[in-house]
Order: sequence, then C-alpha cells, then structure tokens
Amino acid sequence: MFGPSTQDTAYQQEAARRLHLPFPLLPDEGLALARALGLPTFEADGQTLLRRVTLILRDGVIEHVFYPVFPPDRNAAEVLAWLRAHPA
Repeated sequence: MFGPSTQDTAYQQEAARRLHLPFPLLPDEGLALARALGLPTFEADGQTLLRRVTLILRDGVIEHVFYPVFPPDRNAAEVLAWLRAHPA
C-alpha cells in the first residue's frame, strides 16, 4: 500500500509522522503519475493536490478504482469487502 502525494518530500515526511500513516508516501511533486493515470486533482492555496482515490492493482494492472472516496471512514471496509469478493 502506498499513498501518492504532490507535496515536497519534507512535507510528506512531516505528514507521515503527524498522521501516523501505516504506509509510505510516494512523491509525485511534478504530477507525472497523476497525469499518466488521470487521477482527480484540485487546487488549494496555490498547490495541486490529489483527491482521495483507492486503486487496486494486481500484477501492475489497475483492476478496480474506488472514487469518490466518501465518506472516507468507510473506504477501508469497502476495499476489504471488494478484495474478499474478488480473490486473486
């Protein structure tokens, strides 16, 4: 599990510590990944940020997309239910 982020590395490191993230943040400061995958973005305080999206990948192929992720507190359960219904 990874979390892409458009912020710089210093911000990512601080956010990961502050939020106690159980996964690493992947740098995408130049938006190369976001553009290549057509990920949803928004603008805030002059920055382009990624909207919440969950991608399920198997063998390097996007198999399923959860978007929009709302409400976010239900997303983990939805993803687990989907994975149980679609075993590898």
